[in-house]
Amino acid sequence: MDFELSEAHKMLAESVYDFMLREIDPIAEQIDREDKLPDWVWKKLGGLGWMGVTVPEKYGGSGMDYLAQCICLEQMSRICPALSLSCHAHSNLCCDNLYRNGNEAQRQKYLPPLCRGEKLGALALTEPNAGSDAVGIQMRAKRDGKYYVLSGTKTFITNGPVAGAMILYAKTDPEKGAKGITAFIVEPGCQGTFTARHLEKMGERGSPTGELIFDDYRVPEENILGGLNQGVSVMMGGLDMERVAGTGWTLGMGERALELSLKYAKERVQFGQPIGQFQLIQEKLVDMYVGIESAKLLMYKAATMAQSADRGGKGSEINKVAAAALLLAGQVATQAVLHAVQIHGGYSYMLDYPVNRLLRDVKLGEIGAGTTEMRKIIIARELLRG
Repeated sequence: MDFELSEAHKMLAESVYDFMLREIDPIAEQIDREDKLPDWVWKKLGGLGWMGVTVPEKYGGSGMDYLAQCICLEQMSRICPALSLSCHAHSNLCCDNLYRNGNEAQRQKYLPPLCRGEKLGALALTEPNAGSDAVGIQMRAKRDGKYYVLSGTKTFITNGPVAGAMILYAKTDPEKGAKGITAFIVEPGCQGTFTARHLEKMGERGSPTGELIFDDYRVPEENILGGLNQGVSVMMGGLDMERVAGTGWTLGMGERALELSLKYAKERVQFGQPIGQFQLIQEKLVDMYVGIESAKLLMYKAATMAQSADRGGKGSEINKVAAAALLLAGQVATQAVLHAVQIHGGYSYMLDYPVNRLLRDVKLGEIGAGTTEMRKIIIARELLRG
């Protein structure tokens, strides 16, 4: 049992953080205010190998493991959670999913431009009436010769308004319920109507989120991902990996909250001494540190297990541990940010302070990839099954 990161993982963490500090931190407030990431960022990240972290080099990726994906997102999130979120949706939800479930022709066609950052990827699962109940989706895909005609609405789709390729789930055989769902690779420009509406969010501003409306949108049958009516298998495996990688994105916000709080506690003087000398402030800092370190160790375990499960390993064990890692990270990061707000006092209520942005950003960590309540249900189900 070795708790030391490899040299490759350490170098990745340092490289990502240095880039974020140098290139993104100076414009982080602008990104939040304008709700827009700079156009140049995707190709820049692609050139650095961070747009397809777990995709083999053969297809343009970095060929690294899920721990590397977690670390990459964690370090991005320390500076700009919105950029980390969009990279999560692109690199993990889209590219990794496409590699694991796609055939060779699909991999060759879609992965290289995605990994280079020439196209942005997305995952289109959530619908207005199907969030945590993912298999309750209502979007239809009706066969018409060599095409499937999509009709329906997806919502809260990260990268949706600007995606050049997305993995989308639809009912191809509604009477079969969950066993009648199929995953498709969908691009803009097909015959039919596709409308994307940008959604305004409280936090994670800069990461584009959209409502996507499809009306008689024709997708060729060769764009089926993982087999006809096999969408649930693609979906559930993807959700495990989403929760593992999402732990890194969530945890980075908690780390940033602790960093800002430590700095402020040393500099802010009240009653003739730095506020870090007061025990009630110290208690908050300690709680933040213990929670973050605990969640980080569980993330490492989940990422290691995910690598094994991807090769045909653990089975339901990864469902439980992935849900547990994201559950703990979400709770820890949210509490860390709340402590940071209390430590910063009135300054935390000002929109131009980083801790304020964290407060608005971090709540999504308890909602996305299945809410806190759904994560608990998954863990309980697997405990009782075992």
